[in-house]
Amino acid sequence: MEEGRMSVDRVAAVTSGRPSTPLQVSWFEFLLDGSLLENHLQKSYPEPTPVQLIIQFLEQASKPSVNEQNQVQPPADNRRNRTLKLLALKVAAHMKWDLDALEKGLTIPVLNMLLNELLCVSKVPPGVKHVDLDLSTLPPTTAMAVIIYNRWAIRTIVLSSFPEKQTKPGPHQMNMLSIVQQEKEMTDNILTVLKEQATDSISVLEGSLQLKKDFYVHTLRTLDLLAADAAANGETECSTAGLRISADELHCQVNYDLGGIFFQQGCTDQTAYEKARDHFRQTKELFTKLDSTVHVHLDEKRLAGYWNACKALTEDCDPSDTQNTPYNQINSLIRAHNHQAVIEAFIKDNMCRTLPSNFRRSVLREFLYKVQQGESSLDEVCYKLCVCNAVRDALEGEVLSVRFHQLLLKPSKKMVDFILDVCTLSLGKDRPSESSRRNMATFLKTLCETLQELPLLMGVSSHKLFVELLKEEDRKVLVEQLRKRSATINLSAKPLPSFYDIPASSSVSIGQLEQQLILSLEPRRIRQILIELHGMAERPFWRVNSKWEAPKDYINVILGIKDNLTKDLVYIFMAKGLHCISIKDFPHARQLYSACLELVTEFSPKLRQVMLNEMLLLEVRAHETMAAEGSKERPSSDLVSRVRGYLEMRIHDLPLRQVVGEECVAFMLNWRENDYLTLQVPPSLVMNNPYIKIGQLLASTCKELPGPKECRRTAKELWDVVVQICSMSVQHKRNNDGRVGLIKQRESSMGILQRSKFITFIKKLREPLVLTTLISLFVRFHSIVRGHVGSRAGTAGRGKHKIGQGYSGFRTAREVRGKHVGQGYSGFKAAIEVKGKDILEQDDIVNEVTAEHLTIWPSTLLNIQAVDVEAVAVTVKELVSYALTLNPNNQSWLITQADIYFVTNQYSAALNLYLQAGAVCSDFFTKTMAPDIYSDQVLKRMIKCCSMMNCHTQVAVLCQFLREVDYMTAFKALQEQNSHDAMDSFYDYIWDVTILEYLTHIHHKRGETEKRQIAIKAIGQTELNTSNPEEVLLLAAQKRKKRFLQAMAKLYF
Repeated sequence: MEEGRMSVDRVAAVTSGRPSTPLQVSWFEFLLDGSLLENHLQKSYPEPTPVQLIIQFLEQASKPSVNEQNQVQPPADNRRNRTLKLLALKVAAHMKWDLDALEKGLTIPVLNMLLNELLCVSKVPPGVKHVDLDLSTLPPTTAMAVIIYNRWAIRTIVLSSFPEKQTKPGPHQMNMLSIVQQEKEMTDNILTVLKEQATDSISVLEGSLQLKKDFYVHTLRTLDLLAADAAANGETECSTAGLRISADELHCQVNYDLGGIFFQQGCTDQTAYEKARDHFRQTKELFTKLDSTVHVHLDEKRLAGYWNACKALTEDCDPSDTQNTPYNQINSLIRAHNHQAVIEAFIKDNMCRTLPSNFRRSVLREFLYKVQQGESSLDEVCYKLCVCNAVRDALEGEVLSVRFHQLLLKPSKKMVDFILDVCTLSLGKDRPSESSRRNMATFLKTLCETLQELPLLMGVSSHKLFVELLKEEDRKVLVEQLRKRSATINLSAKPLPSFYDIPASSSVSIGQLEQQLILSLEPRRIRQILIELHGMAERPFWRVNSKWEAPKDYINVILGIKDNLTKDLVYIFMAKGLHCISIKDFPHARQLYSACLELVTEFSPKLRQVMLNEMLLLEVRAHETMAAEGSKERPSSDLVSRVRGYLEMRIHDLPLRQVVGEECVAFMLNWRENDYLTLQVPPSLVMNNPYIKIGQLLASTCKELPGPKECRRTAKELWDVVVQICSMSVQHKRNNDGRVGLIKQRESSMGILQRSKFITFIKKLREPLVLTTLISLFVRFHSIVRGHVGSRAGTAGRGKHKIGQGYSGFRTAREVRGKHVGQGYSGFKAAIEVKGKDILEQDDIVNEVTAEHLTIWPSTLLNIQAVDVEAVAVTVKELVSYALTLNPNNQSWLITQADIYFVTNQYSAALNLYLQAGAVCSDFFTKTMAPDIYSDQVLKRMIKCCSMMNCHTQVAVLCQFLREVDYMTAFKALQEQNSHDAMDSFYDYIWDVTILEYLTHIHHKRGETEKRQIAIKAIGQTELNTSNPEEVLLLAAQKRKKRFLQAMAKLYF
């Protein structure tokens, strides 16, 4: 019955005379019908729109699930969600990856998720920074995905720097505040990461400009092929799959985006403007050259504005150049301090009107700002420019500015004469248009009505221009009005206020005071300005600058202050103090915080303690900044005592910022206050504060090194905590492509701290032993999980997984080795018994990263499937890189970083760091090195690095460094004729006579007479005579070792 009634209603709706609105297609219908999406997108005005579809698809794909125990789980990695993500990518492909359209319709978190999906389906190598990728060797769609992502990254940084109008939620929107706040936090986190990676993104895009080939980006068809596993046939990897983007089109767009980021950086780095100018020049040249700009999305007016601004800011213009734009000519005159010429240019422009009014007003504002900064000599220039702008406005029939009316409140004969001169010159000698004459007449009438002093009035009314422009009747009426007004003025002891006086002056004064409030860092001046502002208007002045942000933990307490003036003072003092700390202006921060503490002490014990906590954080950061800059001064006992007091503080209902506790723990670790952290911290604090827990475990582990038994117990506790932090809260199947994004969305809910917060905490540490301990832990951790990946891929082993199974997970598919010929040994086998293979063909080069104190950590790991392998890989790389920024000469860290490069097949970088490690330990190879620096394992890795780079003579020389000379590898290397090193120039560094004899033999066999003579000369040196005493031979070897390593350092440093 119900079904019958529903069908009748539907028929009635269709057959009624009134047109019905078509039903919107729901997101799940696209899952059911594979052809529906393409048909929907072909419509002229599809509903939902493409960007709405992307939002719906990704929102559904990222919804968390709830298990049987009613626990919230991360989104499942199932077919439904993968299909939804692919649908979102297909919509973006239909939009031809137009970032302008995507940025307008999608929020930063959604667009970040979309582009990370693009990276995954494009098979961007996981766990490798984009800056380390060689775009020329990647498949076209993969390279294009990397470029699109990094274009979006720098564009987002630029767009986020623009001021945004804050929306004020009404009563019906208050329940949305938490959702908005969550999205804002996500956006801020993403922006933080993008800004940290900005240098890498710029390097990637600059590298793409070196590629001269065409590019291809995913289309609906190539994405369908991926979904159907057609990629296994290589169709999507070939050079012609996807939408073709010509090299010029891509370079035009990339240059435009790079110009934008460099222009944004110009406010802190003047040289960036020059880079921006060069990129915009390239953009203009390429844009003009292109026949079709279908795939280039740029704003030509904005490009022209950028170009003019760059030329002005880089002084790339000459005022005498006739090809210069008016903008550049004006800016050149300003830089040359030729102020009279600027005024004359403005008067001349009143006739031709080529300069936009907003540009003229910006020039005036620039001079007004200089006057506010103390250049009082520019007062006259300001009023003259203001007059020029007023006459321009009058000629165009615009409303006169408030500033001009304020000028007329205190007129002088000189000013009025200048106004009349500008009016005369602005009309020009040629016959002006009727509208210009009419507007000028109105301006002169307004001038007369505004002036109060009779001599000035008579000067205007008798001027030639006044008589020429106004009709006789109008002049008579105006003069009569002036006579009546002058009589009224004479009867009054005090002149009547002008119409523009009080309201206009009040409005402008508020604006000027607000500008001073933004610029001022002096607490007394800030208080004075706020008192004046509150006397003029009642509104919250803490909102004047959208960049002012007090910590969100304190917002409710501060906004709960009833007195509006006090509320503004506390908020602004704190926001300005935080800004000063961020730019390391600690003296001003202390002044602002002291004033705020003095203020809140009078009425709020809670806020008083809040300010004491913030002042402690200020002092901790100030001391850490000094230490980072090279100061060896220990913190005062008072500061250490205050840090202990904060860590032990327990005040009910007091808002606490987590960052204060985090930095206090880092401070104690950095200044080796290990006894306090291990023995004196109350147990309740360790249980409740994750940073204190981690700090205590780190301090205990470091304190007990190198004692193996005691250390292993505390090290095991620290190990368990870190493993939990790097684990995922739910086990689910990973994709074959090992999906990972530059900005990871997965955070552990199992550990005492999120991984991102743990990394942030680590980067506050400076103590070498603490960092060495953490590096050691993560290297061992990484060895185990990578060994698990390698064994699972190769043998599908079960049970516990031990280290030593290789870093196969680190390797890429493009590992290429040099060929070894294996000929020419017959003359030497009698003298040298060679058994087995050379070291490059053996497996004795352990493919693992090394570090100190590895033995204190466990060698097995339970529940290894829960570990986020890529998170561990990224963390170990970030940790070692950070440590080397603190001390680039730490030999252990250099070897670890070199090993990381080695196992990821970055052989040139690895060899560079192996050489650096030796150089820092031997004063650039002038002193004897400890044997453990260049162990046989390190030397074998250096040999492999040279071999992979086809530097075969270097391989032969390094084979002598081993405890037992590896003749097999040396001979095979010397047989290679395609060597990329200097070959015979390295013969002087060979001290092993057998190798030199083999060199002589092989050059003779090849008929290479000159090289044979060089080898004979090297072997003929008396110090290499085998009859020499052992001491002489050792000295000859040491001398050649030193010289060879120095030569290698010059090559690779």
